[in-house]
Amino acid sequence: MNIVVTGSIAYDYLMRFPGSFKEHILTEALHQVSLSFLVEEMTKHWGGVAANIAFTLARFDLQPKLVGTVGRDFQDYRDWLDDAGVDTSTVRQIDDVFTASFFCNTDTENNQIASFYSGAMAHAKDYTLKDALGGSEPDFVIVSPNDPAAMSSLTQECRDKGYRFVYDPSQQVARLDGKTLKNDMQGAFAMVVNHYEAHIISEKTGMSLDELRSAIDLLVITEGGEGSKIYTNGDVINVPAFAPTEIKDPTGAGDAFRAGFIAGLAYDLPLELAGEIGALCATYALEHIGPQGHRYTLTEFIERFRGHSQDGQRLDVLLKNRAKS
Repeated sequence: MNIVVTGSIAYDYLMRFPGSFKEHILTEALHQVSLSFLVEEMTKHWGGVAANIAFTLARFDLQPKLVGTVGRDFQDYRDWLDDAGVDTSTVRQIDDVFTASFFCNTDTENNQIASFYSGAMAHAKDYTLKDALGGSEPDFVIVSPNDPAAMSSLTQECRDKGYRFVYDPSQQVARLDGKTLKNDMQGAFAMVVNHYEAHIISEKTGMSLDELRSAIDLLVITEGGEGSKIYTNGDVINVPAFAPTEIKDPTGAGDAFRAGFIAGLAYDLPLELAGEIGALCATYALEHIGPQGHRYTLTEFIERFRGHSQDGQRLDVLLKNRAKS
């Protein structure tokens, strides 16, 4: 199956400050701020929503094509993704800028001060599916957070070409206006957002939750530890969460859920089962540092799944696909 994942590809730089930010911020001097925090720890991680989704999809032997723009510092990241089973031949490299980067400093109270450098991602609006894919026809296109103009361009291209696409505005919901959100979701066969994002979309578009359900054939709303809800054909499917053994890092759990859910759709599994696959993928992400820190064999995945839920042996299709490849 030809699955295309579009969106952000970035480096995540995570730092830890051994104190409290608020102790160093003087409210009476906010008109002229000049602060520097000496951190004791910094880690660098592979990130970006599209790359995170593609990474987890590759765990299911789906060889997703990653479509996005990166900078001249991408080679080590490309090697990592290639080794993981992601097709990076469709990634465009811009040599006069750096790859998008997220810099986040967290204090002992889990307050955060962060900056995001868009870098090469700003060029995504000039990179089309036609440019990336040539004459190949995708079965699924995932439009995840990216340069806002790129997201609108890609959804329009999917409508023009008749491609089935999943709309995933997630991290860009705060930036996108109601008109853009309403326009970009048109024609999507599925939209995946979390509970908070669903409410923001409703407020910005003026659409009620019922109207969102009517506009999208398959609406998935995740609710963290409470699981998720799948709305389709007037029905609601409640999907429970998988309890993690421990939570090391929540970064990328939502991206892992999306990948697992889409993997279930790709293998033509029932919606509830696809949602449960997504839930277990999210749990694996929670249990590891960084959004691409989780690795497991399909046999391990299935064994853990069956320790929590019943699949009627349907997940055996994952192993059959591996045997063919």
